[in-house]
Amino acid sequence: MGTTATDGDAVILRNAAVRRGGRTIWSHGDFSIPRGTVTAIVGTNGAGKTTLLDAELGLVPLSSGTIEVLGRPAGQSNRRIGFVPQSYISGLDSTITARQSVVLGLTGTRFGIHFVTREERDRADEVLDFVGLTDKADYRLNELSGGLRQRAAIAQALVGGPELLLLDEPLANLDIASQRAVVELLARLNREWDMTIQVVAHDLNMLLPILTGAVYLLDGHPHYSSMNSVLDSKLLTHLYGTRVEVVTTPQGDMFVTPNMRLEPEGREQDTHDVHEAALFHHHDDESDNGEER
Repeated sequence: MGTTATDGDAVILRNAAVRRGGRTIWSHGDFSIPRGTVTAIVGTNGAGKTTLLDAELGLVPLSSGTIEVLGRPAGQSNRRIGFVPQSYISGLDSTITARQSVVLGLTGTRFGIHFVTREERDRADEVLDFVGLTDKADYRLNELSGGLRQRAAIAQALVGGPELLLLDEPLANLDIASQRAVVELLARLNREWDMTIQVVAHDLNMLLPILTGAVYLLDGHPHYSSMNSVLDSKLLTHLYGTRVEVVTTPQGDMFVTPNMRLEPEGREQDTHDVHEAALFHHHDDESDNGEER
């Protein structure tokens, strides 16, 4: 059902920079993200994580350099990209059903009554089944839990058969069971559809087991590295502005956690920084999923 990834890079930045309101958001973006990978985009608030997604979609102009996405300049391959914004439901009528919201991924958000073909309906149902919403297809969005609405948003992004999936904070405001269900869905997309995925996230606690790399916005510049390189105490401490430790347990679980000891000056670390230093956690054991409405 999904598209098959080809050799090469999904995204290529060459000396890319973005300015807004006379201020440089980030600059000297010079890296490639391989196809078939799952990449986190991390950094503190205001670092320009969402701006990077917007730049890949061609929604914000570059002040210098280039971005190539799926072999073409940014903005020219958007039909091959699925995008899940952070405020998905705010742009939709929350009284439409999950199936109707997914069909909009094929027909667009045009107003008025329009005919939905049998092929479009079948495709929507196929994707709804993949994300686990078949039994909720006729529920209105405002009748679904936050986790199920997020799955509907992902289904809408997938229904057109994209090669690249971009998600902005897909785990925000979800309970742990819902977060795990979304992460497992992303893992299946990557494994079964060869989907290239980028996820903007603060808390990587749930995402770490499926990540292959990360774009981290540090000192005003975006960088890309494999997760083995990113999971470094010195790098993460610099990135988040608070002391961070990488710990591996005897069982092989890995945690990246803020160091809660007092700063050298004798003051406690800022709790906002502690939140920003989002817990990374890797655990190979499976646990039962929580049930959602």
